[in-house]
Amino acid sequence: MQTLESLRAKIETASDMRSVVRTMKSLAAVSIRQYERAVLALADYNRTVELGFQIVLRGTGFPDRFFLSNHRPTATKAGAIVFGSDQGMCGPFNERIATAVHSSCTGNHECWKLLAVGTRVASHLHELKLSSDQSFAVPASVSEITGLVQKMLLSIDRWLEQDDITQLYVFFNRRTTGASNTPTQLPLLPIGPERFKRWSHQTWDSTSLPMYTMDRRRLLSCVVKQYLFVSLYRACAESLSSENASRIAAMQVAEKSIDQRLDELHAAFNQIRQTEITEELLDIVSGFEALSKPQH
Repeated sequence: MQTLESLRAKIETASDMRSVVRTMKSLAAVSIRQYERAVLALADYNRTVELGFQIVLRGTGFPDRFFLSNHRPTATKAGAIVFGSDQGMCGPFNERIATAVHSSCTGNHECWKLLAVGTRVASHLHELKLSSDQSFAVPASVSEITGLVQKMLLSIDRWLEQDDITQLYVFFNRRTTGASNTPTQLPLLPIGPERFKRWSHQTWDSTSLPMYTMDRRRLLSCVVKQYLFVSLYRACAESLSSENASRIAAMQVAEKSIDQRLDELHAAFNQIRQTEITEELLDIVSGFEALSKPQH
């Protein structure tokens, strides 16, 4: 049978857990806002990259698909950047994106190179028989995203030059509404001729055209790398925003369960306390009655 002391200890523990959950919810909400601002801030940068494509491709329009490697591979091989999480308590966040990667790789495992961002998603990929070529830690703040993307670009360069990768994708969870998110797959390379054509024939907004002196192909390669940087940065920020939204949803469920448990503990505590008070009163009444009886 539970005692008042044991119930009091359980109530204190549950209350502490509720405080932790509420703190985690607050931190996740703050993180979502900073990652959303980072995505919005990319709009101007992305516009600058598109202008770079526009001026380099002006009057040309490469009919072939563009690769960063110096030679054209003959076999079709794909590489994928997969964004997940290092921390738990975010629901099926990692399971969903790992399943999406597995669905795309089914039947063609040997032709895929994977780079996982997050130990938990790497673990889920391994469970699905998909081993990541390399793993990185998830950035803890917006300021760390740039360093991560730069490391990934080095890995992509190695894939293109040494492993004959011809297709590059990025997988991440994109936040939709509220705490919900959906696994998203975006193709990064090759850049199709339709996009090059659109950039090369787009009207320049100003009467003054920028000039450049370096080789067009070399300059285009630099612009493509900036395009990859923007794309990976946005995918990382959106994944982090989605992760924290999922964590808020998970914490809300946990908070509701803790509140229900606290209600049960308080009810049990009050019942036992009332029983003890009643027993004490009965003892007092019994004692009083015993003392009030006339002595014979």
